[in-house]
Amino acid sequence: MAKRGFFAEIQYQNQLAAKRAAQAERAQAREYLRAVREAERAQRQAERAAAQLARATGAEQKAAEREAKRLHEEARLAEVASLNAQLAEAADDLDSILAATLDVDDFVDLAALRVRVNHPPFPRADLEVPTPAPAAISAPPKPELVTPEAPKGLGAMLGGKKKHAAAVAAAQAEFDAALEAWQAEAAQVPARQLEQMQARDAAERQRLTELEAARETYSRECEKREANTAEANARLDTLIRGVQSGTDAAIQEYVGIVLSNSVYPAVLEIEHDFTFDSELKELALTVLMSTPERLPTEKAYKYVKAKDEITVTALPKKELKDRYASAVHQVALRTLHEIFEADRAAQINTIALKVATEANDPATGRNKRTTLVAAAAERESFLEFDLSNVVPLATLQHLGASISKSSYDLAGVDESQGVRGR
Repeated sequence: MAKRGFFAEIQYQNQLAAKRAAQAERAQAREYLRAVREAERAQRQAERAAAQLARATGAEQKAAEREAKRLHEEARLAEVASLNAQLAEAADDLDSILAATLDVDDFVDLAALRVRVNHPPFPRADLEVPTPAPAAISAPPKPELVTPEAPKGLGAMLGGKKKHAAAVAAAQAEFDAALEAWQAEAAQVPARQLEQMQARDAAERQRLTELEAARETYSRECEKREANTAEANARLDTLIRGVQSGTDAAIQEYVGIVLSNSVYPAVLEIEHDFTFDSELKELALTVLMSTPERLPTEKAYKYVKAKDEITVTALPKKELKDRYASAVHQVALRTLHEIFEADRAAQINTIALKVATEANDPATGRNKRTTLVAAAAERESFLEFDLSNVVPLATLQHLGASISKSSYDLAGVDESQGVRGR
């Protein structure tokens, strides 16, 4: 398949994300989620009833058995309702492939794709905070000499003076030692303060060095983002001018953007391959869609109470064939509609369209592409159709398209005369 252009790839990724979000939002709004919740509630009740049954005896047990059976059946019925709601949603999505695009303006305003640079915050804000000054270092309190009180009276007469003198001498010696230690510690305060300041200054220099490096890195990253933004916008300007003048590459890029915006049901995989001829003003486009095996084959689910099992009824083969054929026909018309509607500049006069699928060829064991629809459409006449009221098969026949007699069986059309063979 053709490689998507720069902006087409951006749009494609955006649409993938939007598709997932839309599917989630739509799923929440649909009935089957209510049924899922109901099934879960009923299942929890059944489990509680089963637990009560295990604890009950006698008459209580019989009543509990009946209640457990009732709740179990409710849970199974709710599960069936959920499964059938999902089938109904899938069928509705397939039935509305064409209708889903008719209320959407497929024109892409390329100017709206212009991007603006978005710089993240500077990641090292911590480096912008100066290193705090160290706390002041103070010397400990200077020691004081405390001498013992001199003895009085009888104590002084009985040798107290001698003991006092010894105590005073001991206090003095202790003070002298404390004073010497204090003086030594006080003398170290300026050096310690200087060492602390030097450490702070070193940390501050390191901070400034790291801050400068971080700012240079951030500045380079900002410049790169700005350069990338400028390059993208310059590329966009080139694309806009190219679309206005109808150059091959620009029209192909624009068509890629338009088709990348097209969101299909989850059960369908759609890819596109195309080329534009500016001289003929014709777009040659192949839509490659998934094989019939991707479509749901179930018609309905049913709970069989007697067997306590959920059974499924398969869609009749005719309905399967009709559903796939309808999808093929709708995809063909939807693609033509989206491109012509998006091409406001009328650069594309005609579209040579093929809708095809790829599957293993049992005869060769190799992948084989089979064309299911081949059609040519002219802009002015196609835009006159009211696609909200058409039968897609009839519209394709009106266009003189070659249409597979059995898309489901991968019966290809005769391509010997091209899309304008009829």
